[in-house]
Amino acid sequence: MGRHSKKSEIDFAAAARTWAENNKDGRKPTINDVARLAGVSKKTVSRVINDSPLVNEATRKGINGLIKAIGYRPDPQARGLAFRRSYLVGMIYDNPTPQYIVKIQLGILDVLRKTGYELVMHPCDRKSDTFIEDARKFIEVSKLWGVILTPSVSEDERLAEVLREIGVPYIRVASIALDMERRMIITNDRVGGREAAHHLAKLGHTRIALIAGRRSFRSSKERRAGFEEGLAEFGLTVPPEYVLQGDYTFESGLALGAQILDLDPPPTAVFASNDEMAAGVLQALHVAGQTPPDALSVVGFDDFETATRVWPRLTTARTPAREIGRLAAERLFEFDDDGAPGGPNQTTPRLIERDSTRRPK
Repeated sequence: MGRHSKKSEIDFAAAARTWAENNKDGRKPTINDVARLAGVSKKTVSRVINDSPLVNEATRKGINGLIKAIGYRPDPQARGLAFRRSYLVGMIYDNPTPQYIVKIQLGILDVLRKTGYELVMHPCDRKSDTFIEDARKFIEVSKLWGVILTPSVSEDERLAEVLREIGVPYIRVASIALDMERRMIITNDRVGGREAAHHLAKLGHTRIALIAGRRSFRSSKERRAGFEEGLAEFGLTVPPEYVLQGDYTFESGLALGAQILDLDPPPTAVFASNDEMAAGVLQALHVAGQTPPDALSVVGFDDFETATRVWPRLTTARTPAREIGRLAAERLFEFDDDGAPGGPNQTTPRLIERDSTRRPK
């Protein structure tokens, strides 16, 4: 959005004189002429014509002055088509972690409050046979101006194809690049998994269990890969019997925490692929009369409110979810500007050390 401020430095009066000098045959100007003379995109001119709040006042006045000076008259039919788009941004999600969704939403709203656009939420079930059909209906009926896709729906190429087909700008939030750079916010979950492994290895743990996240999530694969790579740097591996399959919920962490206590020999530490499952493991230890981290060091991933509301407080890899939402919204509004988007499109997790980990006894 800040990119438009640079356009206000253009001398629109001089641009109007250039048009008059070069238009000896009296040709009627087009929107393309206005954009070329103003040095802005056709989309920016369209936004001015349609009174969009996404153009700063200096640019708006300059383009309106240029339009008047060269005698450009917007096509009423084309303007009518522009109004068929609403001032709505959609967020489509299928995620078992409510705190993640809320933080992403807050980050998006931080940006939308400055624009006059509103956010519309669309929860869905990616496993449903009608997932794509339902998403398309939501996008078309709501006449969305743009869409932000969060994991794991962001990982579905079919949905991205629908958005390209309809012609709606979109941003995908994912742990790796899945699309052209201007359409992506990359969260680098593998780095967080690696940081968790380094922490446990440096504490001296060698028997370490892993609770993987939901299979359908790319983040689960990336976090596991990063963790295993981080352990390998210290000459460590996770034995197959120490790898347990969770689904990113507290309940799965609780059940698998009980299983971990039955392993022989038991691990001295566990990396759970999100905080909900890590909290479940802590609960399983308390139910069994065990005291973490003496009995078992536990590392989570995300650093949402759960991490500091359990005891002991979780050591975890922090996901800056609110920042991710903000970056996604900013990039969405840059999508139609001239040139490549100027803002960052990546975040990196970092380990937050708390009370749930210690050296093995």
